[in-house]
Amino acid sequence: MSSIAPSLTASKGDLWVFGYGSLMWRPGFEHVEQIPARLIGEHRALCVYSFDHRGTPEKPGLVLGLDRGGACRGIAFRVAAHLREATIEYLRSREQTTNVYREVMRSVWLDNDARQRVSALAYVVDRGHIQYAGRLPLTEQLRIVQQGHGRSGNNRDYVLATVRAIEAQGLRDRELHRLALMLHEAHPPHATSDAERPLTP
Repeated sequence: MSSIAPSLTASKGDLWVFGYGSLMWRPGFEHVEQIPARLIGEHRALCVYSFDHRGTPEKPGLVLGLDRGGACRGIAFRVAAHLREATIEYLRSREQTTNVYREVMRSVWLDNDARQRVSALAYVVDRGHIQYAGRLPLTEQLRIVQQGHGRSGNNRDYVLATVRAIEAQGLRDRELHRLALMLHEAHPPHATSDAERPLTP
């Protein structure tokens, strides 16, 4: 099955990208604006074994995917039309190193005055992929995150930075916040970086 959304290359206008994990705090591409947004039909979950960015096949990490059901609050980035193709190419090289995601277009509702609905590029986990972890107990998530380290850094920083980005929107993600607190308890902070500051209660 192709992991590429066919309507992506057919359109020539501005591109919207929905970020729900590391894209929220490190998009890595030029954008005109970013707006808090909500996607309905999938939820954010630590459901992907990372063999590359935050782990290895021998010692996997655990990263986020959009999984079936519920809703997800994240950030919608608007990319100018002339940067559309370059941005898609960048996102594919970043998100699709092992093709664990399906590249899809989803309706997202912008948290702006108009409550506008737009079609945005999103990366949804492929449940048939070997890296799909499903719903793991928190204790198992903790074990995997603590061991995970890949070419983009350690897994712990990824989780904590994502929690920071969610908090910056005035939101909470119950499961991720519980895991973040467990990570702090297992390894108390000793620095003042974004990933290391104490969590808000």
